[in-house]
Amino acid sequence: MELRYLTSFLAVAEELHFGRAAKRLQMAQPPLSQQIRQLEKELGVQLFERNTRSVRLTSAGESFLGPVRRVMEDLDIATKAARAAGRGEYGRVTVGFAGASSHESLPLLTRAVRAAHPGLELVMRGQTYANVALARVADGSLDLGFVRLPITQPGVEARVIDEEEMICALPSDHPLARLDEVPVEALAEEAFVSFPANAGSSVRDATVRVCVSAGFNPRVVQEAPDSYTILALVAAGVGVTLTVSSCQHIQQTGLAYRPLAGEPVRLQAALAWRPDNPSAALRTVLAIAEQALPTPGQRP
Repeated sequence: MELRYLTSFLAVAEELHFGRAAKRLQMAQPPLSQQIRQLEKELGVQLFERNTRSVRLTSAGESFLGPVRRVMEDLDIATKAARAAGRGEYGRVTVGFAGASSHESLPLLTRAVRAAHPGLELVMRGQTYANVALARVADGSLDLGFVRLPITQPGVEARVIDEEEMICALPSDHPLARLDEVPVEALAEEAFVSFPANAGSSVRDATVRVCVSAGFNPRVVQEAPDSYTILALVAAGVGVTLTVSSCQHIQQTGLAYRPLAGEPVRLQAALAWRPDNPSAALRTVLAIAEQALPTPGQRP
């Protein structure tokens, strides 16, 4: 059944006049009458009772009218959705992020996207370590990832959205907690709580680099999947950890944060995506992110 037959039926059913319906459809009356006859033939029923003076719907026509209206309304919605998606105003973007370190930037982005284009849906993939998010952006299983520099995957672009500093978290009754700054080498004999090895955590990788630069390998006695659990274990006295400044919002009894002595160790947080991703929705989200999450030192 051709869509134009339904369009013609709806016009005649609403006008109850072939001449007015033809004028509304900007076509001649004979082709319109022919389309209605063809539709009736396909359905095997008479839709209109017509004579020289009037046109009215049969009971079959009355029954057919409601569903046809819904079909045409759904088609209009589908057309508008497709055009909006083509403009990047409608669609879905998958986002990978780590929970604790994204607690400020992620809500800023989601609120800005929702305010600008309610038809855009951000599908969140939480507890995705930075290196894992980067790999998934590279293989196309994520559209957008919260990552940390450097970018090691080919075919991926990134824009810095924040700069974080490595800090020490330790039990509040630990002797080193009495210091204003903690020398990294003073942690050489300490037990560490950290993210799992080889799981894709950029913080774990940075912790190892910082400790090795100070002349020792961190002795990890407990691993945990997220910053909230790690810091709870630190507060419980299991060990110490190196974390990033964006996690200082996690406050627990028995937990203390101290900066590291010496030259600050900084990690740059970034958004990563594939420039060859054809998603118009992604391009819209990236444009919104430039305003909601500007690169440090640049005006929003």
